[in-house]
Amino acid sequence: MTAVSPSTAHDLALREVVRRIEEDVIFGRLAPGARLVEDRLMTRHGASRHCIRQALVQLEQAGLVRREKNIGATVRSYSADEVVKIYEVREFLTRQAALSIPLPAPDDVVDDLVAIQERYKGCIRDDDLRGVHEANDAFHLVLFSACGNPYLVRTLQEYMGLTLPMRAKNLADRAGREVSVRQHDIMIDLLRGRDRWALAQLCVEHLQISKADYLARVASGAGRARIAAVEDVSGS
Repeated sequence: MTAVSPSTAHDLALREVVRRIEEDVIFGRLAPGARLVEDRLMTRHGASRHCIRQALVQLEQAGLVRREKNIGATVRSYSADEVVKIYEVREFLTRQAALSIPLPAPDDVVDDLVAIQERYKGCIRDDDLRGVHEANDAFHLVLFSACGNPYLVRTLQEYMGLTLPMRAKNLADRAGREVSVRQHDIMIDLLRGRDRWALAQLCVEHLQISKADYLARVASGAGRARIAAVEDVSGS
């Protein structure tokens, strides 16, 4: 058996810690604004302080964590005004990409989306949240790549990443997933037709549930109220 080098073992441990904290954030187990206390994260994930700090740096670069002097690390939170403005841009990009897709869409695009949709449904049945998230993003990447403008797609991906803390929690919600599945199926049907405006409108409507959910959490102060409880979870 080949021995695993210390550097490789560290990289594997770091990747796992990043993945677990990321999932806690994007699936709503860690609320917006929650403090990420290093000692509690070390206990929770069985990792060294160095590993935890590296993980927090990576999560900060991914836009999921904010690190501030004399405060430490917290889950990235957005104000209602920021959410509205970010989604305004994402909706514009989404509509433009959808309107640029030639209809009927090429058979290979539709076939790829059908296959991803089946994988998406399978992950939902298995309650595989990571798989649900990855299949969902893959679906939209294939869909919008059909617009033929890689620069538009790249910018759209940037805003998909920016809205990740706001939207992925909805994929952990049963009702939200059911709506998502139905809308994906309709998108596939529309790609076989010629109604470009209907496709674009549905793609924009597809964003509204997660946007409304995050705005509701901001308005109710749910994130602030749950900080203490979430810190207990982080230390358990």
